[in-house]
Amino acid sequence: MTPIKFSLEGKGALITGGASGFGRGFGLAYAKRGADLILVDINEEQLEKTTADIKKETGKTVIPIKCDVAKSEEVQAMAKQAFSDLDNIFILNNNAGIGVPYGPDLLRLKEKDWDQLFSINLRGQWLVSKYIAKRMKKQTFEPIAGKIIHTASIAGMIVDNKIPAYSLCKMGVIGMVKLLAQSLAPKIMVNAISPGYHVTGIYNDSEEAMVMTMKDGHVKTPLNRLGTVEDVVNVSLFLASPLSNFITGTNIPVDGGIVDAGVPAYYIKTDI
Repeated sequence: MTPIKFSLEGKGALITGGASGFGRGFGLAYAKRGADLILVDINEEQLEKTTADIKKETGKTVIPIKCDVAKSEEVQAMAKQAFSDLDNIFILNNNAGIGVPYGPDLLRLKEKDWDQLFSINLRGQWLVSKYIAKRMKKQTFEPIAGKIIHTASIAGMIVDNKIPAYSLCKMGVIGMVKLLAQSLAPKIMVNAISPGYHVTGIYNDSEEAMVMTMKDGHVKTPLNRLGTVEDVVNVSLFLASPLSNFITGTNIPVDGGIVDAGVPAYYIKTDI
């Protein structure tokens, strides 16, 4: 895909889960197009490294903020600092999230895993949007005051009983995006991206672990390759650009066709 050419000079971008994976990719792509960044993460060591790397490569302002997105008081303090350190947040990438041990179905899932998943993956995205959007909608950019992009998942489009709480959280994110789009129109666009199988921290950055879960679930990708961080970043650039100014409340799967094109499940070991 040819990179979308547009400028984010004079605009701020805030990315949760910004220290690694998709978050790091979003931040670097926006900074290359001129944006100043707020990177939010709970992993302070990785956050500092990513901040230094993006600063060095782009020369832009990059401010790290350690924050647990599941805790309201931390999110409110983070939002206050973000708008103090930058004079605007034009783009919010609501990306922070975790996975859980793979395998236990809904009835065998431990309560602590349920609580942790919903606290971070759904409540966390709600809290961040709630406290950033309050300030974002007062911005004077025209015709759009800001854009919010949530990271959902195809597991929220086709439920997976090997990761039931994760699936339910991501279903909630997709529904929340529609509600936020209604509340924040017409000044703020709110959309979601649903990645498929991409090598990120959810899979411990292990291609082998990801392929194992695909084989176990009889998943086959019509476009016949694994996803990359760049695949998701490119769609985020589209949503951040003026090309998407008439799109809100939408969820875009970036999965090589698993959800929308679909192929029959396979059961023969030699059928890759």
